[in-house]
Amino acid sequence: MIITHRNGSYEIKFRALSDALANLPEDGRVITDELVAASLSLGERISIPVFELPPGEGSKSIEAFEKCLNWLANSGASRKTSVIALGGGVIGDLAGYLAASYMRGVPFIQVPTTLLAQVDSSVGGKVGIDLAAGKNLAGAFYPPSRVEICPDALSTLPGRQIRNGMAEVLKYGFIMDAPLLELCGPSDFDRNSGELVRRCIDLKRQVVEADEFETNGTRATLNFGHTIGHALEQMTGYGPLLHGEAISIGMIAEARLGERLEITEGGTSDQVAGFLRAWDLPDHHPLLAEAGPMLAAMRRDKKAHGGRLAFSLLTKIGECKLVTDLHDQDVVEALKST
Repeated sequence: MIITHRNGSYEIKFRALSDALANLPEDGRVITDELVAASLSLGERISIPVFELPPGEGSKSIEAFEKCLNWLANSGASRKTSVIALGGGVIGDLAGYLAASYMRGVPFIQVPTTLLAQVDSSVGGKVGIDLAAGKNLAGAFYPPSRVEICPDALSTLPGRQIRNGMAEVLKYGFIMDAPLLELCGPSDFDRNSGELVRRCIDLKRQVVEADEFETNGTRATLNFGHTIGHALEQMTGYGPLLHGEAISIGMIAEARLGERLEITEGGTSDQVAGFLRAWDLPDHHPLLAEAGPMLAAMRRDKKAHGGRLAFSLLTKIGECKLVTDLHDQDVVEALKST
């Protein structure tokens, strides 16, 4: 599969993880986390330098970014050195921002090892880190040179990480491909996982090619559930809630917001909640009751403008649009009802 962008294109390759590792460039630097390095026995399988970070969203920080930049420089990395992201979405976002920044841009390869990273964050060229003030507030649009999708990597994941990724898979069904939801039953995952990954990547390809730099509202639809979900991640300190868990709560709340505004068909939020609960994904968090802090966190969302909130809201299952200039009270009432 080929993804086109302003400066060219890159390929999504599907192959075994062993083949992907065997074909890493000799002049490469791998960014990964300690759990991935240990589970894959990286020290025994590749010979190029590796930088290991603690697992979790806390590593998508300015401090980790600085450490990695210094490591690249001290390792002798040049403008032709490839930065390789081997891990989940945190590693992909951080490593991509490193590649965009080091020597003003070096080649970047994504080897996503989690379901969430394979279906979403490794594709589309959005890279960045979190700030204390909000998620993904520092970053760039920087497409990879290629993306290596390794279906067998999913077999190494704990159940919580599969559920985390399924939140993003279900999101694609909610916003643009209702028939996809028919493949998303928990008992069918082993049989359908390959098809889910390929289909989600193709759906994201369609969106990012239509709106690479998020300028016409099309790409913003991928943020369904993310305005509230990102606020929860920031307020909980980027750790207790995984990204998919936070957007699970966000998708239910934002579906209820859409219903309140009569943008979303009635009953849609119950449908959304049903699919998410089937995967034991969370549907509520106590912080939703803290209207003031939640609103403050959401105003730092990149879709907000002039202090007014914007949301990607469903019109019905399978369709979504960007809605701007919302009133705070409508948002507060939706949070209360979740």
